[in-house]
Order: sequence, then structure tokens, then C-alpha cells
Amino acid sequence: MYPELFKIGSLTVHSYGLMILIGVICAWFYMKSQTRILGLDADLVSELLLWCFAGVFVGGKIFFYLEDPAKYLDNPSKMLDGLGSGFVFYGSFLTTIPILIWWFRKHKLPVWHMFDLVGIAGAFVHGFGKIGCFFAGCCHGRVCHSAWGISFTHPKTHAEPMNTPLYPTQLWDAAMIFTIIALMIWLKKRRTFEGQLFLIYGLFYAVGRFFTEKYRGDEERGFVFNGLLSHSQAIALGVFLVFGAVYVYRFMQTRNQKA
Repeated sequence: MYPELFKIGSLTVHSYGLMILIGVICAWFYMKSQTRILGLDADLVSELLLWCFAGVFVGGKIFFYLEDPAKYLDNPSKMLDGLGSGFVFYGSFLTTIPILIWWFRKHKLPVWHMFDLVGIAGAFVHGFGKIGCFFAGCCHGRVCHSAWGISFTHPKTHAEPMNTPLYPTQLWDAAMIFTIIALMIWLKKRRTFEGQLFLIYGLFYAVGRFFTEKYRGDEERGFVFNGLLSHSQAIALGVFLVFGAVYVYRFMQTRNQKA
């Protein structure tokens, strides 16, 4: 589509970066509106988002390198090539969780309650990021022979092959994420235990990602089990099992406390 939107002098505004910025702004305002009762001011909310960004960046890059470790072990300088691109969502997601637990405990905040808030806020960044992926052409789908297909024609697109209809997997993921956001917001006052919203985010996205991965076309990300599953499908399956177990544990724990 349009990896580069416009230029302001020598500054090029990239669509992916702009979408991430919009997501971060939505996340900041949502967190700011929800955390006043906990005594978090704008500075603490900003600090929280900075720690989230650190986890997202470091974890996303590490998992990206692990998709082809030999390539970077043989030539470590390649890790600096395209430092602002090439991220794995699940690397960001799984790395940020322990960072958040540490930060919540440091500031004596209720961990599960905060995870529910961060789950919604983070999903805004995730959803807009997927729209950015669509504009940039990354995370593209396989060649499509039906009406679903969308062709990427911009010379700087990351989509391959160009000028060929591809499954719009980025838009499918974005639609799924915003649907999950709507569900979390609807459930916010109806949840049966704290942490339920965050766990639902992880569970529903894992299921959706497992199936949209079947239509992904960037096969250089690698596969496991002799090509049976992609890396992301394997991680999605693991996340679903772990989050499912924690969901059942939290539900039973809350029910026992009320008994």
C-alpha cells in the first residue's frame, strides 16, 4: 500500500510509525483515564508506557533474531541492519509480561487489576500496529486466487511478490484485535475476577493468530515439527495452553474465595 505517507522537508513520515504513534496515544489516554483512582499521575503512566516500549522492542527483536540465529551468529553486525523493523509480536508480548509484574510490584499496584488495564491499552497499540503492517506490506499473506486478494504496488513495500493479489492477513489480525478490545471493554464491569480481560486477550488472539498464520506468506520466519507449525503457531499454541490454565486457576481461586 503506502509505506511512506508524505515528507516534511527531509523528514519522511512512514505509515507504520504513524499507526504505532496513534496506538500509543490511544493507550496513554486510556491508561490515564483509568488509573486516577489508583493514584497514578501522568508521569507514572508515561513511565509505564516507556517500560512497555522497552519490553516490546527488546523482546520483539530477540525473537526475530531467533527465527534465523545462524544468520546473526555468523555476522552479528546484521543485527543493526533495519533496527527499526523486523519484530515478532509474541517476543514483545512474552518479554513485557515479567517487566510489568516487576513494575507493578515496585509501585505496590494490584498486579491482576493492572494487567486488565494494560491489556486493553496494549491492544490499541497492537491493533493500530497491524494496520501499519498493512500499509508497509509486512506480515503479508500468501498469493490469493479469490476476491480476498489485495495487490501491493508501492516500490518500497515489504510484500512479496508485488503486483500480485495476496491475502490481507494484516487486516484480518487488526479486525480480530479491535473485536477483542470491544469485548474486553464490554466485559470490564462484568468480569468475574481480576485478570480476566488480559487472559481473554491472550486466549482469543492465540486462537485467531493460529488460524491466520495458515495464510501468511512470509515463510522465511521458519517452521517447527518438520514444517507442521510456523514459529508463531507453536508459540500461539503454548500461550493458549498456559493462559487457559491460568484462567481456570484464577476462576477457581475467585470462586473458592467467595464460597
